Amino acid sequence: QVQLVESGGGLVQPGGSLRLSCAASGSIFSIDTMDWHRMYPGKPRDLVAVINSRGYTSYADSVKGRFTISADNAKNTMYLQMNSLKPEDTAVYYCHLVYSDGSYKLKDYWGQGTQVTVSS
Repeated sequence: QVQLVESGGGLVQPGGSLRLSCAASGSIFSIDTMDWHRMYPGKPRDLVAVINSRGYTSYADSVKGRFTISADNAKNTMYLQMNSLKPEDTAVYYCHLVYSDGSYKLKDYWGQGTQVTVSS
């Protein structure tokens, strides 16, 4: 039912920039939050940035001042603008949607991930 289409990952040099996109579709009545997590090999996923339905944002300390999360509500799409990229930003990035399908509780759905590699 719900689909998350991620794009924008790739290889970039240190100090460079990338923009990740995540488009949501399916049985979505309303969106509570959209966020990005990232996963290093052998580690659980870590929160990178989140935006809620009112446009409030929050960031992991490691990316503050470098990454910006935004959303286009009309398109059900969110973005992660990543600037001043560092090798330690290398990870698989996951789009995550928290939403309501009209039922009594919120549900969530994960994208399949997109690889970001920062290397010279």
